[in-house]
Amino acid sequence: MSQASAEIGTAPDQPVKNVRVRWYLIALLVIGGIINYMDRNNLSIANTTIAKEFGLNALQMGLLLSAFSWPYAIANLPAGYLVDRFGPKKMFAWAAGLWSIVSMLSSMANSFGFLYAARVALGVAESPFFTSGLKVADKWFNKTERALPVSIVNTGSQIANAIAPPLLTFLMLTMSWRGMFLVIGALGIVIALVWLRVYRDPTLKEQFIIKGAEFEEQLQPKEKQAGWGELLTKKNTWFMVIGAFGIFYTVWVYLTWLPSYLQTARGFSLSQIGWLAGLPFLCGILGVLAGGIFSGKAIARGVPVVRARKIPIVGGALLAAAAVLPVAYVENTALAIVLLSLGYFAAQVPIGVLWTLASDIAEPNQVASLGAIQNFGGFLGAAVAPIVTGLILDSTGGNYTMVFLIGGLLLIVGAVSYGLFVKDRRTLAAA
Repeated sequence: MSQASAEIGTAPDQPVKNVRVRWYLIALLVIGGIINYMDRNNLSIANTTIAKEFGLNALQMGLLLSAFSWPYAIANLPAGYLVDRFGPKKMFAWAAGLWSIVSMLSSMANSFGFLYAARVALGVAESPFFTSGLKVADKWFNKTERALPVSIVNTGSQIANAIAPPLLTFLMLTMSWRGMFLVIGALGIVIALVWLRVYRDPTLKEQFIIKGAEFEEQLQPKEKQAGWGELLTKKNTWFMVIGAFGIFYTVWVYLTWLPSYLQTARGFSLSQIGWLAGLPFLCGILGVLAGGIFSGKAIARGVPVVRARKIPIVGGALLAAAAVLPVAYVENTALAIVLLSLGYFAAQVPIGVLWTLASDIAEPNQVASLGAIQNFGGFLGAAVAPIVTGLILDSTGGNYTMVFLIGGLLLIVGAVSYGLFVKDRRTLAAA
């Protein structure tokens, strides 16, 4: 037993019941994720209302809808470093507080420029959230059980996507879009204060109970963290960026333009789309969980780890493409909604597995950086999607055919990039 173990005075096989507080922290992160994503979704719900009030065309609305994603993508890169430096307690609290203030200030917008600047600030403020969640999982769970809490935290965003359309539509109809922004912002302030009150890092004794030998390994001197420049010389990095771009692009077409599509192309009223727009996102909750469960079961059956991650990533992206592409030509509204729901379910199957894949193929001292770069690529797709969609709608008089065709093709690009070109190159080199 090492000196650290002796000082802790706890056997590694001691029951973990003393550290069950970690599941309360995960539950709090799920609630934080729900509020986080409702702050992102409020603009898409108010899409047509704000466009009419400010006199915006589809391209301008696309620029506004993408204003969050550009700074979010860029800010993701330093966010991991800041969480490592200052810890998840401070960074999550600061992030939640700042994004909530920005949301409430957005309610006072009186011009395109004001609202655009607010969405840029929102993207920067929200960037530490998922990195904080990963850091909490890293501190409170060992490597064999970490996938479950990470997947659960990711379901928070999908729960928000499902409940946001009816909830935010109700708020907007009862207190205007400005009132909606204020209420959601206030919820974020509450979660920030609760987090500051409740969260703490595990003690040395608790870490040893949770991690055992893994904790002793973490006490050893670490290699220098690999820089982004080094990672950008590796093939896997670029194909993960391309793959994430293709998958996230279509996901963000849903997140930013689905309510407007149902209202303008399918003829539903604002009150009706509140419920209809939530159906695909309910399916997305199941999709995130399905990807993680399938991957875990595949590994348990002896499937190589990287292949077990790639199967749900590639399979989900291809199934999503098969569902999204026909929507461009389907006239029956009920069938279109079924296909959209199936497409979003399948597009979410890869999401929870993407983060884990980075830890599977990267060197131990490169995991955080590779995950951040992959997420950066994904949110480049998220930033481009609303703008391209707006351009298409402006140039075609509101026709969504090319929107779905491009989304489906990019899903196929994502599947091919991960399926054929992302490999466990450490194993290949050893062989």
